[in-house]
Amino acid sequence: MPRLLLSLCLILALAPTLRAQDREDALSQKEIEQLRDTNRMPNERVLVFVKFLDDRTETIRKLSTGLRRPGREQDIHDAMEQFLSIADSLEDNLNEYGPRHRDVRKALPKLLRAIDRWTSIIKSPPDDEAYNVSRKLALESIRDLREDTEHLIDDQRAWFAAHPPQKDAEGNVIEQ
Repeated sequence: MPRLLLSLCLILALAPTLRAQDREDALSQKEIEQLRDTNRMPNERVLVFVKFLDDRTETIRKLSTGLRRPGREQDIHDAMEQFLSIADSLEDNLNEYGPRHRDVRKALPKLLRAIDRWTSIIKSPPDDEAYNVSRKLALESIRDLREDTEHLIDDQRAWFAAHPPQKDAEGNVIEQ
């Protein structure tokens, strides 16, 4: 019994680390660098995430419409898992930007349009047990991302109407 309890505690302690590892595995080193480069530019960072998710959905589209080859279903599964991980990271960023009133108003409409594209592409491959669960999780993540984005659009519209950004003498917005 103590050994079982110790094992359970170890698994629970390592779970966040394993999830973070999954997120890192979804991105290439070049993509990680792009995120680092846009760390202090919320609009650009959101658009970088959109690009990564577009890349993953394009991979899924090509795999599902191209010639059948051995391992195709596993490749679709892997691309959907990467999509899910990146979408979760984007959602985490949006959840951080909201309460801090980081201005992402320019990127949010583009994100909403991209969400529609992603939904149709994620739904397009035929049913297969190799990736049906990953597809379901990806679609749930897309739904959550849509809800968060719509909520953030409303919040930002209200916040920036009540607190217009400061501008310099040339009319450029001063970052806070």
